[in-house]
Amino acid sequence: MKLDVYKIDGTKSEEQIQLKKDVFGVEPNDHVIWRAVTAELSNQRLGLAATKNRSMVRGGGKKPWRQKGRGTARAGTIRSPLWVGGGRVFGPQPHTYKKKLPKKVKRLARCSALSYKVQEKNMMVIEDFSFDEPKTKKMSGILSSLNLTDKKILFVLNDTDKNVYLSGRNIPKLSIKRAAEFSTYDIVNAEKVVVQKGAVKMLNEDLSK
Repeated sequence: MKLDVYKIDGTKSEEQIQLKKDVFGVEPNDHVIWRAVTAELSNQRLGLAATKNRSMVRGGGKKPWRQKGRGTARAGTIRSPLWVGGGRVFGPQPHTYKKKLPKKVKRLARCSALSYKVQEKNMMVIEDFSFDEPKTKKMSGILSSLNLTDKKILFVLNDTDKNVYLSGRNIPKLSIKRAAEFSTYDIVNAEKVVVQKGAVKMLNEDLSK
């Protein structure tokens, strides 16, 4: 399986790059993709919601009134959940939402998502490039030449490039990630995936069986 390599001016180069079948051509597993996406979104939650139960509410050390003789319901504390200002029954408490997935499941999820993009022809390979200094206008020009201006894009770099990252971080709908750090959710959340040629080689090695 091969894909054409595009230049930054939007034209096709004479080069094609090989995509490994066990990375970009697997039978997509929808359930594994769902597990990976839900795990990532769950891990982003802080779990800080909290309420006070009756032991945490201030006051209530004294019985409000005597047990009998008033013609009303008995009461032992003003901290009762039945009273206004009392504690809450079974309210949320801080806890973790962390979910762990086996490495093989994570790998299969990424390969499945990438395979979907290749099948749908929503993945492009672009030549490796860099900027001498951060220039948003240059990055916008590259997206425009590739006809990707109004689309939600995941741009995968082969290595950390601060200037490229800074050039694209203010562009709406553009997410820039390194080949070693992008997730299944990043792929699913993008309309188009643009991968540098060097990043494809890294993915062929890192995600290959």
